[in-house]
Amino acid sequence: MKKRLALLLTVIMAAMLVFAGCGKKEDTADKKNETTEANAGKDDGKFVVGFDASFPPYGYKDGDDYVGFDLDLAQEVCDRNGWELVKQPIDWDVKDAELEAGTIDCIWNGFTINGREEDYTWSEPYVDNSQVIVVMKDSGIKSFADLAGKVVLVQADSSALHTLEDKENEKAYALAQTFADLQQVPEYETALMNLEAGAADAVAMDVGVAKNKLESNDQLMILDEILSTEQYGIGFKKGNTELRDAVQKTLNEMVEDGTFGKIADKWGLADSVCLGK
Repeated sequence: MKKRLALLLTVIMAAMLVFAGCGKKEDTADKKNETTEANAGKDDGKFVVGFDASFPPYGYKDGDDYVGFDLDLAQEVCDRNGWELVKQPIDWDVKDAELEAGTIDCIWNGFTINGREEDYTWSEPYVDNSQVIVVMKDSGIKSFADLAGKVVLVQADSSALHTLEDKENEKAYALAQTFADLQQVPEYETALMNLEAGAADAVAMDVGVAKNKLESNDQLMILDEILSTEQYGIGFKKGNTELRDAVQKTLNEMVEDGTFGKIADKWGLADSVCLGK
């Protein structure tokens, strides 16, 4: 009788341990799911914008803060949706990995749609932009033809680089073949510093950024010819239409009530914006 009672107690205790273990696993799984959902959406109330911190006037560091046209737009979108804006500087050449990993919700920083149409879920275009060549005024370079045998700098994984390497853009590709060297640098600040120091002859870059730099440096000039024209959009992870739609709806409302235009005026981009036109 005692043996039977002991056996019964052993079975009951084993069963209780199994159920307890299952409960812990379920609780852990639930917590993991909650964390994943919070990171994937706006359940945590945060909107994490990935941007290049050296890309004025769209996004850059000013003192201890990050500022710019795109960041002002993102702040207004967050204010209207009750989200907290998290400005997340990223290395531009690993932006896709950041987006795929979920460490950022979108790429919003003078981000070119053209040539990337199928890689992201895009907002509507909101800025018209062009790729241009910047040189020193005293360089003697006045046209694309003068770039033959010269060293040209470009930001890694940038639209300018893609343009110069795109065989379908016959004019830009043929021009690149005349360079002595097409060198990639991490960001445009470095490129322009090297240009001013005489370590390179030209920089291929976005016209909006180029114009911004010319305002503070009258030794630079933009060549009249254009490499390509393009449009900027906000890039979300492929398939994330819910967040894209929420942001786009808010941007459209900002256009209608004039807020979008006021922000564009603040950053000298009124002539470049195309959303709502």
